[in-house]
Amino acid sequence: MKEAFIPNPFRALALAAALAALPQLSAAQTVAETNATLDQLYGEHAPYQAFFGKLQKAVAADDKATVAGLVSYPFETQVGGKKVTLRDAHHFVAAYDKIVTPKVKKALAAQEYASISANSRGVMVGDGEIWFSGLGDTTPATVFITAINQ
Repeated sequence: MKEAFIPNPFRALALAAALAALPQLSAAQTVAETNATLDQLYGEHAPYQAFFGKLQKAVAADDKATVAGLVSYPFETQVGGKKVTLRDAHHFVAAYDKIVTPKVKKALAAQEYASISANSRGVMVGDGEIWFSGLGDTTPATVFITAINQ
């Protein structure tokens, strides 16, 4: 006679907790869906799409001056573990390697435009390594980097 299997309630709870901790799977977002989201949030997607491409290209090429030109100043960030406010592009370029770290570069390189996240505060790259947003009341929007989190 075969013995019936009675699950251990602690094992079942542990399994349920482990499954709940896994990221939720969702269908991949398309470029059209991303564009529609940006259009709804900001009125137009084109400046954000162009900015994202320019930012990715500049960071991949280690073009410090171009990246510095994409930043909104004054710019608050961490440099060497200390909060600093950079007044201009010259100061950003001087601290570039401490701001645009390998982690930030990797997040940006891995990010596809179709899967960027956006909300009323701006567009997020990776897990929040970079944020950018349209600033001011211009049409089309003038987009700048508003945060870099190492």
